[in-house]
Amino acid sequence: MGLNLRNAIIHNVTGSNTEQLNETIVDAIQSGEEKMLPGLGVLFEIYWNNANQQEKSAMLEALEENLK
Repeated sequence: MGLNLRNAIIHNVTGSNTEQLNETIVDAIQSGEEKMLPGLGVLFEIYWNNANQQEKSAMLEALEENLK
């Protein structure tokens, strides 16, 4: 039986409010653990897939600026 990591991550955060999502993201970043990166990636994927072109452009500009 294979584990679908993406579905497990989505299941774990489904129904979370903004405070809980913020805590999840902050905890993942502050822990600095590599194993947290897939979870952040799934959250980014969800955001990206539901963002309009203006939101995507703003995200790309912010990333570009912060990666300089």
